[in-house]
Amino acid sequence: MTQKKQQQQLGRTLWSIADQLRGAMNADDFRDYMLSFLFLRYLSSNYEESAKRELGSDYPELEKGDKRTPLSVWYAANETDVPEFEKQMRRKVHYVILPEYLWSNIAELARTQSDVLLETLGDGFKYIQEKSFENAFQGLFSEINLNSDKLGKNESERNKKLITVIQKIAEGIAEFSTDVDALGDAYEYLIGQFAAGSGKKAGEFYTPQQISTILSEIVTLDSQDPTSGKKRKLDKVLDFACGSGSLLLNVRKRMKDNGGSIGKIYGQEKNITTYNLARMNMLLHGMKDTEFEIFHGDTLYNQWPLLNEMNPSKKIEFDAIVANPPFSLRWEPNDTLGDDFRFKGYGLAPKSAADFAFLLHGFHFLGKEGTMAIILPHGVLFRGGAEERIRTKLLKDNHIDTVIGLPSNLFYSTGIPVCILVLKKCKKQDDVLFINASQNFAKGKRQNTLREGEDGEPNDIQKIVDTYQYRPEYIERYARRVPMDEIERNGYNLNISRYVNTSDDEIQINLADVHARLSQIDKDIKKHTDAHNAFLIELGLAPI
Repeated sequence: MTQKKQQQQLGRTLWSIADQLRGAMNADDFRDYMLSFLFLRYLSSNYEESAKRELGSDYPELEKGDKRTPLSVWYAANETDVPEFEKQMRRKVHYVILPEYLWSNIAELARTQSDVLLETLGDGFKYIQEKSFENAFQGLFSEINLNSDKLGKNESERNKKLITVIQKIAEGIAEFSTDVDALGDAYEYLIGQFAAGSGKKAGEFYTPQQISTILSEIVTLDSQDPTSGKKRKLDKVLDFACGSGSLLLNVRKRMKDNGGSIGKIYGQEKNITTYNLARMNMLLHGMKDTEFEIFHGDTLYNQWPLLNEMNPSKKIEFDAIVANPPFSLRWEPNDTLGDDFRFKGYGLAPKSAADFAFLLHGFHFLGKEGTMAIILPHGVLFRGGAEERIRTKLLKDNHIDTVIGLPSNLFYSTGIPVCILVLKKCKKQDDVLFINASQNFAKGKRQNTLREGEDGEPNDIQKIVDTYQYRPEYIERYARRVPMDEIERNGYNLNISRYVNTSDDEIQINLADVHARLSQIDKDIKKHTDAHNAFLIELGLAPI
């Protein structure tokens, strides 16, 4: 089995376990338990491997059948050396886990159906979120309630439920390689499956991988000349509505796969549970806590001190910005926000739809040589009022680079078609590229998908990326570069179908030819009717 297939199979195995075990529990609730256990498994495995390297020949080799963890044996025999060891581990892997809280010990408690599993696991989560890391992961498991009635009516039932869940996960994982790539991909797969199972709520935390790939490919291309290929380095990358962090991780993967690098990735998330998910997701993909920063707070009201610097000379700027903010979110802009440095000069988005507020927030922090790709509902392209004023200024200032229309029903959170807007501060062309990809997809029972070129089928994702990269003048019923004076004549309306119509051209009809054909048909009818009547008369019957 190839590594990729093994990773996919691990994800499917874990999802099958989740599907069997959650029973009547809400998918969102069980998701948090399942992913937290997978995260603990990763932290423990990584920690034990690092401890083995650190201790070298002093790392205990246990007899076959000895179910103790090697670290628990070393701790017991070397009490005076423990503080120095933990100091070294904090320096090298940035965290510490006590032997009794390691996954191997938790799994053994489950295997032996220990009565103290629930208590030990609770203490372990508390230790990890309060003491394992220096400061970056306070409250990491704050939303995981091991005393919830959803796990059982009393402590005994909850302990029994956890025994079953952890046993199954341990057995399922045992068959596979559990390196960073495998577990990270399994984690992403599970997030996607739970998102599919939780319907509209999923839009809060998950961007489908196919859409994520398009945005990631776009922002990693050279901003001034995409045809020259990928950038070698992105110093800072931001997703100001990061959900589970999958978009940020996709950008990182695209850069690494191309031999490039990223200095640091930044994310912001309002929902506390999703914020914790994102932090786990970063670590599970092998990132150190110094390589990313996720902030819990409201983006629209700019609660992140890092982004609230009033001195323009100290403003942080990003080389790439990606975002899939909540669609047409209602918000309450006040007078103070009217003078906010993000919105000043453009105006405030209406209360009924914060789409342009999210866009302007990100755009303010975009670097002069950066690219921003944001997913928004189609309404931003043509709605009037305040949105028209904001859109018009962005167009007049030549900041809107590309408008991409996607098929409907691609997202778990909504069935409506959405678009991707690509914005730049370094744009040179005095036109806007329109890509109408709304008709290019594979229809599914519950959800549509973009085709990926497998088994000889078209590659919808690559076609979008290639069209953006090479910016053709015209592709029939698919793409077109539209000069700014034409957009101005259309009142700065960006409705895609105005510029790229996917319907077939109307057939031109020559009425003179039609008239001649109808006349000939009449003559033929009379001729054959006369011949038929002659036969009827010959037979003594009345003609028709």
